[in-house]
Amino acid sequence: MGIWLNFAFILQTLEAKTMAAILSVTVILFSVIDMIGNVPIIIGMKKEGLKFNETVVTLISALIMVAFLFFGSSILGVFGIDTSSFAIAGSLIMFFIGLEMILNIKIFKEDPETDGEERSGSIVPLAFPLLAGAGTLTTIISLKAEYDTYSILAGIIINAVIIFTLLNSIDWFSKKLSPQAINTIRKVFGIILLAIAIQIVKSNI
Repeated sequence: MGIWLNFAFILQTLEAKTMAAILSVTVILFSVIDMIGNVPIIIGMKKEGLKFNETVVTLISALIMVAFLFFGSSILGVFGIDTSSFAIAGSLIMFFIGLEMILNIKIFKEDPETDGEERSGSIVPLAFPLLAGAGTLTTIISLKAEYDTYSILAGIIINAVIIFTLLNSIDWFSKKLSPQAINTIRKVFGIILLAIAIQIVKSNI
């Protein structure tokens, strides 16, 4: 009887530790992905003619994160790229997106054949680098040193659900916010995006 009680206690302790790890990973990834902060950015992109499929964005961003969880270092190693170089490359894309938001200019040129039409942004720039960006992917690699793989995987899945939910609410947010408010918030978060990009560069030099 005592053996079974001890076993039950150990099992409960392990479950509590696992839940705590999953919660910690979820919060860390949620902070790095910053989906709440990305809402006004996505609203602005959509008003400029960018179209996206919520399911595709969610699946692609989740797949990128899962791929980096299991094969991140190996994938970069195949191309002879270190984590720092990858992080800096991704941050440069974020930097230019931030400039577009603040200065209301076009840096990423559109295909002349699709000029004036809606353009797809499900993969770039939404899934990467906005959601599953350099900061998120390097964070996932770093988390492996402290948390088990299944806890990180659970954290990725939970954040994917959050991403999907908020992407499906973009039109609702857009209706609730006036054009002036969206423009102001867009510029504010453009500055934040610039700051994040610069911080990633500083951390990886």
